[in-house]
Amino acid sequence: MTGTELLGISANPIWHSPCFRNRPMALNPPENSVDLTILMPCLNEAETLARCIGKAKKGLEASGVTGEILIADNGSTDGSIEIAESLGARVERVREKGYGNALRGGILAARGRWILMGDSDDSYDFSSIRGFVEKLEEGNELVMGCRLPSGGGTIIPGAMPWKNRWIGNPSLSTLGRLFFQTPIHDFHCGMRAFSAEGYRRMKLKTTGMEFASEMVVNSTLNGLKVAEVPITLHPDGRSRPPHLKPWRDGWRHLRFMLLYSPDWLFMLPGLSLLAAGMSLFLMLLVGPISIDRVTLSTGTLAVAGMMTLLGYQILAQGFYAKVFAVAEGLLPSQPRFNRLFKVWNLERGIVLGLALCAAGVSVIGWAVWHWARTNFGTLDPQENLGRLIIGTTLLVLGTQTVFSSFHLSLLGLKTTSRTPPDLTLGQVEPAPKDTLAAVAKPETVLPKGQLPA
Repeated sequence: MTGTELLGISANPIWHSPCFRNRPMALNPPENSVDLTILMPCLNEAETLARCIGKAKKGLEASGVTGEILIADNGSTDGSIEIAESLGARVERVREKGYGNALRGGILAARGRWILMGDSDDSYDFSSIRGFVEKLEEGNELVMGCRLPSGGGTIIPGAMPWKNRWIGNPSLSTLGRLFFQTPIHDFHCGMRAFSAEGYRRMKLKTTGMEFASEMVVNSTLNGLKVAEVPITLHPDGRSRPPHLKPWRDGWRHLRFMLLYSPDWLFMLPGLSLLAAGMSLFLMLLVGPISIDRVTLSTGTLAVAGMMTLLGYQILAQGFYAKVFAVAEGLLPSQPRFNRLFKVWNLERGIVLGLALCAAGVSVIGWAVWHWARTNFGTLDPQENLGRLIIGTTLLVLGTQTVFSSFHLSLLGLKTTSRTPPDLTLGQVEPAPKDTLAAVAKPETVLPKGQLPA
């Protein structure tokens, strides 16, 4: 008796639920001939792969949908490929290393209109997937599993290290909900389902562990319908340590979320620092301020100037980041952000910058005039430094404004391959559609099973 017969799994990679059992089974089913593809990334998972495939078959039968089991192998050398094939699963060999690459290759090879993915270490119960199918049938385009109790999930004792359970996952998921206004409680659950069309709209670009975060972030940013299903996380069924590196992978997820949220990384800190610095700066323009026994004078003015310049610079970096991210398709365009540039352009930036520079030079000239009145001798340090701090701060702000406007103009160039926000900064207009059609390349024929990017 073969391993296939022991588990009661057909050697054909397409399995039918009970309501489809009497229908003939296609030997070479065309693309999208099944409802659901259960996708498992695999790298030397011989210990647990057979159990996962057996549970996946039961899950398909219980869910009332047609489906296939697809193993995206990322270079296994322990017999995982042979085990999968002997049990009737279809194997897609993915040469490019990395968690994200393995999933990408598997998703492109999937034949289902829905795809459910989960790790092949037996920590996820593929026999209990009915909740995912129901959410997909309701029209949701991404359905996340939730292991955390905050979302109704359950973690079996020993299934998750304490630092992941109590620090990493809750912290990162809370930040994700804050940054991206997503309803998801468990950002990094490896068991999730999505539609093939939804995957196209996600426009995912990463290839490593960030792939999991990017899927949730892009689904939210691109307006996909997202839902969550509580699940149970079981202890890893392998005898060897997992591939994950908690601190390293946790930092990679946090770094990704920060880079994809320039509002939180740049805009809010920059605005806060700029507002605080300018408020203090303007208060001290008229002279020292005494609050009880505390006197704010020239030293405080220098700190206020530094805060103003630093806040302005961080804010400018935020504008650069957002324009670049939108132009490269990393973030969707935001109407509110676009409206800002209806009143701001390169020319106005130059005029404002030059005006600030002129004001700064005037204040510095005023300080020199006071110095000249003493025949360039010794001046009162408090008064002299105050004038110089004000003048140099205005001069630096003006210079930054001029060159920041040119920088934004460069990032905002609109071409046939880039679609930045409408900065109205002298962009290169795209070629007309008929011109593009005349020079268009012949349509590329994709390999069987591959979804267009």
